[in-house]
Amino acid sequence: MQISNAQSRAIAHGTGPAMVLAGPGSGKTLVITQRTKYLIEEHHVKPREILVITFTKAAAEEMRQRFAAISGSPGVTFGTFHAVFFGILKLAYGFTSASILSEEKKYQILQQLLREMRAEPGEEKDMLPELVSEISLVKNEQIDLAHYYSKSCPEETFRRIYSRYEQIHKEMGLLDFDDMMVYTYELLKKRPDILEGWQKRFRYILVDEFQDINLLQYKILRMLAKPEDNLFIVGDDDQSIYRFRGAKPEIMLNFPKDYPGTDVILLDQNFRSVAPVIKSAIQVIEENTNRFKKEIHHVRQGGTDIDVREFDNQEHESL
Repeated sequence: MQISNAQSRAIAHGTGPAMVLAGPGSGKTLVITQRTKYLIEEHHVKPREILVITFTKAAAEEMRQRFAAISGSPGVTFGTFHAVFFGILKLAYGFTSASILSEEKKYQILQQLLREMRAEPGEEKDMLPELVSEISLVKNEQIDLAHYYSKSCPEETFRRIYSRYEQIHKEMGLLDFDDMMVYTYELLKKRPDILEGWQKRFRYILVDEFQDINLLQYKILRMLAKPEDNLFIVGDDDQSIYRFRGAKPEIMLNFPKDYPGTDVILLDQNFRSVAPVIKSAIQVIEENTNRFKKEIHHVRQGGTDIDVREFDNQEHESL
């Protein structure tokens, strides 16, 4: 396994904040797993003091398996934001898996509320996913309900549905996935003793796909990382496509401002794609001026020029 100079620099980063700009095919999983190994073997960090956060269960499991293949050190925590934060809530409040509101039950509650508001069956079907998305947005952005203007229904209707939904599932003793974020944030704000315990537990925090983070996740992350701020983030602002579900790419863009002295490392080699693909992708993304400027080099040889075609309509395209 050959490791590039940029990857080596990221892996061997010392203490304090670091931001690794890692595009597709740049070996970010290798960097995260190798850095975790490096912290344990070279910096003598206890495995239980390392937290690796990803955005999906599949990514967390892949990371865990990749790390296990190169290291015999058990005890590192690999998990999603929801899994990590729910673990904190379990110890604080005694929550179990039975305390989580299922997506099916959430839809049932909201469907019933729409019927109470006398929504038409056709409207109900279209509004449900939009309502779920907007409720999540309000919670994760910590938006004052009085100042939120719904896109799915009239403002007053949305506020009534939101308030009733919160009342119903809380009376059932259940929390939804967004509540895991809200409750964790409130707990750590109110209980500095509990916060200090988790800060000592997770002294080194590594985050994958950081461009997808939302405001509430970032606030909690910053609290957990104090006072040492050993926050190692990996992501690609060019791949931030989840603003509709609360992701804020500007968080990554402003990270060096939030943490002056951040070690910014660009993984400038693409091991996956050939030169024409990389060149064309850069030409497209450079139209966005609100981004980190990157110069990416190809490793794979070969490839042909990309054939770009325009069609008048779908029928023409299908011919």
